[in-house]
Amino acid sequence: MTDFRFSVNVLGVESPEAFARSCRAVEEAGFDALFAADHLGVPAPFPVLVAAAHATERLRVGTLVLNAAFWNPSLLAREIATTDALTGGRLEVGLGAGHMRWEFESAGIAWESFGARADHLETTVTELRRLFAHPAYEQQAAMRDAFGMPVLQPVQRRGFGGEGPPLIIGGTGDRILAIAGTHADIVSVAGAYQVPGRPPGTFRIGSATEADERVRFTRACAGPRTDHIEWHTLVQTVIETDDREAAAAVAAERLGLSVGDLLDTPFVLIGTVEEMAAQILDARVRYGFTHFTVHAPYRDVFARVIARVRATHRSPTTSAPAE
Repeated sequence: MTDFRFSVNVLGVESPEAFARSCRAVEEAGFDALFAADHLGVPAPFPVLVAAAHATERLRVGTLVLNAAFWNPSLLAREIATTDALTGGRLEVGLGAGHMRWEFESAGIAWESFGARADHLETTVTELRRLFAHPAYEQQAAMRDAFGMPVLQPVQRRGFGGEGPPLIIGGTGDRILAIAGTHADIVSVAGAYQVPGRPPGTFRIGSATEADERVRFTRACAGPRTDHIEWHTLVQTVIETDDREAAAAVAAERLGLSVGDLLDTPFVLIGTVEEMAAQILDARVRYGFTHFTVHAPYRDVFARVIARVRATHRSPTTSAPAE
């Protein structure tokens, strides 16, 4: 089992100076990584990651997650290789199938069936591996020789079958988690479930029982790779309170769970700092989760939870996923 890692998911940027200060605060608070999403209306991920790496010393950066349908694999390979170089080999690449139909429609991209989107995700992974393994274009050979141009390729040789940066894949459905178990270095067991009969992107929080089953399923798919995978989840909500039951009663309907299920789920933290730290430690034992991400608005309270977890667990601060 890997050491604990903790990360924050960026939702917006202001000025260059303010963003740099925010990234340094994330690093100083004990986080190991900063992630950027891939949605319309939020900052483009790769410039955010380069800026974050330049503002910090050890913070790893990554995508959580790229919508594979938005990207041509050849152009994405160029973005990944460039970003890995400009961040000094601190990049982690998260890929997903996409789930917000309105984003596809707004971008003029065909909204295909889930199966087709999953197929495209797996094809993207395999094509990126091929492109990272053979990055040189014969058509550029003369220009490279004339100008001494280096071949553009990832700095890291860890993920994508040893050809690129660490690969994150996550989701809730069988197909995506099977792809994750087969290919990913970091498997993210997601905690947001599509509500049946509601528009795509209408979610509820997953229960502890669902988390148990999803982890078992993905471990079976991973087979002998299981012990070499870092198991990750995105905590959807953090509620600091002295009264867990009362806070859960208020939040239960909004999050789509009963009070009892909400208090038990690993995808929501509720309670005092000590109680939330205990939830993290329990999730490590029960599910094998060692990497937890929170959204940026929860950064400050979660930083105190991190400190408590590390004081209790006595696990060293880490800066990269296990090999």
